[in-house]
Amino acid sequence: MDVVLETDQLGKRYRNKWALQDCTLQLPAGRIAALVGPNGAGKSTLLHLAVGLLRPDAGAVRIFGEAPYGNTAVLSEIGFVAQDTPLYPDFTAAELLTLGAKLNRRWDGALARNRLAELGIPPRKPVGQLSGGQRAQVALAIALAKRPRLLLLDEPVASLDPLARREFLQSLMGSVADAGTTVLLSSHLLADLERVCDYLIVLHAAQARLIGAVEDLVAEHRQLIGPRHGGEPIPGVAAVVRASHTDRQSTLLVRTDGAVVDPNWTVREVSLEDVILSYLAEGDAGASHAEWEVPA
Repeated sequence: MDVVLETDQLGKRYRNKWALQDCTLQLPAGRIAALVGPNGAGKSTLLHLAVGLLRPDAGAVRIFGEAPYGNTAVLSEIGFVAQDTPLYPDFTAAELLTLGAKLNRRWDGALARNRLAELGIPPRKPVGQLSGGQRAQVALAIALAKRPRLLLLDEPVASLDPLARREFLQSLMGSVADAGTTVLLSSHLLADLERVCDYLIVLHAAQARLIGAVEDLVAEHRQLIGPRHGGEPIPGVAAVVRASHTDRQSTLLVRTDGAVVDPNWTVREVSLEDVILSYLAEGDAGASHAEWEVPA
């Protein structure tokens, strides 16, 4: 398995608080991966470490097997769109593309120009006067014009309306499918992630809590409804991720390691959203559902 991004007991501290601690994960090549977690889980910190904007206080992060800090060979292979899509507001889109061509050795200006033309984005208008969705598309066009092997996106659609979000994600999917780019997409919008991502990384309490292919993770988890559960083993259940109880009944979200055939338990399939929210709600530090947007 080719690994594009990996961390080994990675840690980053801000004063007395660890944003990431003992965080170990791998992102295989060719995936479109969702990076999810509550506010403060370390998502933006991980992405900034991956592009060399921060240095770890513990452990290591590697891109294509190498540290990214000051590594121009590695950084030239990465496209990054930060959360606030930072662009020079007084520059036009055309001027930003000219700047990109001068700063990147493998620049595909035709790709960027064609993308902006297809989206109807005026090339001679200062980007500070464009809509939020248009600015996000300009930032994505610049990132893709680098022809990156790895594309990192930090909440790129958080401030967009539903139509603009859909257009952005459709543009992203079409572009990376053609180029074979590996994508790591941080977002709170679970429905969007479920539509476009085939790999999942869940960050919670400064660590990676769940990692794997979306299809496999959903298949491994089930909801069980049955008699009040006192912690006794259930055949076919590797772990209880989340439990709720009434006086006589328990509802469990479990990770399975085989078929659950006990007739006392009703077994139901779960969605990716169910899995994610259950892992985020583990323990006292769990995230509330209110922190997540689940648009129709």
